[in-house]
Amino acid sequence: MSACFHSADKPTYRRVMLVGFMCCALFVAISFLSRQEAQTDYVLVKADKLVRTAGQHVKAN
Repeated sequence: MSACFHSADKPTYRRVMLVGFMCCALFVAISFLSRQEAQTDYVLVKADKLVRTAGQHVKAN
């Protein structure tokens, strides 16, 4: 006997699936929003170096 929940009661199945999907979406959203951003200044340092050296001649060996 193989009765599945989907075919037995479709409105309840849809509600359960919707609640499950909403829980998953909420978990992903909270995880994404609560992560700490990396404190990297590499891009800023590189941009600062490019600005400071703009217009200068490149030194030969």
